[in-house]
Amino acid sequence: MLDNIMVLVQAPLVPLQLLLDGIFIGAIFILIAYGLALVWGVMNVKNLAQGDFVIMGGYIAWVISNPKYMGAWAVHPILGLPVAMVFMFGFGWVIYFLIIKRVVYRDMFTSLLATFGLAIVIAQLLNQMFGPEVQVANSGYPTWTWGLLSVAAIKVVAFALTVILAAMVVIFMRYSRMGQAIRATAQDARAAKVMGIDTEHVYAFTYALNAAICGAAGVLISMIWVIQPFFGLPYSLRAFVVVTAAGLGNLPGIITYGLGLGVVEQFGGFILGAQFQQAIVVMVLVLVLIVRQIQQNRYRQAVV
Repeated sequence: MLDNIMVLVQAPLVPLQLLLDGIFIGAIFILIAYGLALVWGVMNVKNLAQGDFVIMGGYIAWVISNPKYMGAWAVHPILGLPVAMVFMFGFGWVIYFLIIKRVVYRDMFTSLLATFGLAIVIAQLLNQMFGPEVQVANSGYPTWTWGLLSVAAIKVVAFALTVILAAMVVIFMRYSRMGQAIRATAQDARAAKVMGIDTEHVYAFTYALNAAICGAAGVLISMIWVIQPFFGLPYSLRAFVVVTAAGLGNLPGIITYGLGLGVVEQFGGFILGAQFQQAIVVMVLVLVLIVRQIQQNRYRQAVV
């Protein structure tokens, strides 16, 4: 560990490399976390299948770029982005009416249990369909190198696409009628229903939109990292860390903590070893929960 710290001190390009990688990866965390924040804030459902939706999107990109499945119809995995979003939107809509609709008005434990079961089913289905091997959707893009500094072109493309997608979602939420209905339902579902908003339709659309966002993130992840049927849980954990730290409805906070988590994970993985990256995410989650509890206790004392 000390040797790795000395490398950071003596080779200034190494910290810059880790910082860039953290920002590129953290941008995708923002997408996943924003989708979770939507479902959590509007429906009060903690979606433990968040990461499995991401992995599903990754497999869609991998399949459409794989001649084994598509033959001569195989295309570049980046074209799987709109396909994954459309497919996952429909999948999320179906899942809402099959499962989520039955737990929206129940206690938190019920929604956690239902979405955890959904996550297990998705992972097992993907395992049966594609096997347990680690897969990657090859983008074919080059890697730019300047001495010790290297940047994969696909990471830059993924970052740009993430910014575009995030901007489109924000514009949709702010200016479209459905976006306004979603925000109204999040503030007060009863009042929204009195004003004529079909909250059931809003809930279904919100959950489907979250699935589409996760699908898009999965496509980008499949080209940057690797995918595997049981890799969903780490992305669910990352999304929970970001949303818990930032708070619901706090988009600037989600952006800040998403990028921050990406950077912390890269530096922590370099210093402690790649095998500790997931442990770092869990440690960050525990620290966030402790800080939140301390803040709540101080607020209660101030009110009393």
